[in-house]
Amino acid sequence: MVTIDAEPQPIAVDLGRTALVIIDMQRDFLEPGGFGETLGNDISLLEAAIAPCQAVLAAARAAGMLVIHTREGHRPDLSDAPKAKVERGEPSLRIGAQGPMGRILIRGEAGHDIIAALRPAPGEPVIDKPGKGAFYQTDLELMLRNRGVDTLLVCGVTTEVCVNTTIREANDRGYRCVALSDCCASYFPEFHEMGLRMIKAQGGIFGWVSSSGAAIAAMA
Repeated sequence: MVTIDAEPQPIAVDLGRTALVIIDMQRDFLEPGGFGETLGNDISLLEAAIAPCQAVLAAARAAGMLVIHTREGHRPDLSDAPKAKVERGEPSLRIGAQGPMGRILIRGEAGHDIIAALRPAPGEPVIDKPGKGAFYQTDLELMLRNRGVDTLLVCGVTTEVCVNTTIREANDRGYRCVALSDCCASYFPEFHEMGLRMIKAQGGIFGWVSSSGAAIAAMA
């Protein structure tokens, strides 16, 4: 057992039963011409999470931890994309439209892939999800149960959307979740801050909040 310094209090974890989950660090969200930019967002705000994610990923691999990556996206025929999701707002390009990195948020297209800096290593599972949460319509829970995992270290984008949704889903399923604050980011800094505050509120109603440095120190 090791202890990770966190809020609202330190948490003891068994690294052999802990997984690092890196959520949606995809080109479509972090690079020019992707879905994030088509919605009018400043994609540069997500860059802050890349280096901390790289550091935690290297430490987790060195410690022999299970590492899982997720990607949000849809089938080419959009049969798994709700109409309300496809038609919402007024983006410059909608889901499924042709963009500079292929069709926006479509599985198999260049934009759907994870950024080069965090590319999965051979043997690291990649969960393709159609929604915000990593448990919805995926085999993530089965994968975690089969490996005896009870604790998740969660990174990725965006803090208030896919990260928060995944942590809430995990909490309802009995997993302990630790959001690594500097490994997460949002197009809206105030949402990032509030998203983390909601996780750790009321004695950790959804989980704990820590940092890449604290997690790496515990892994070492």
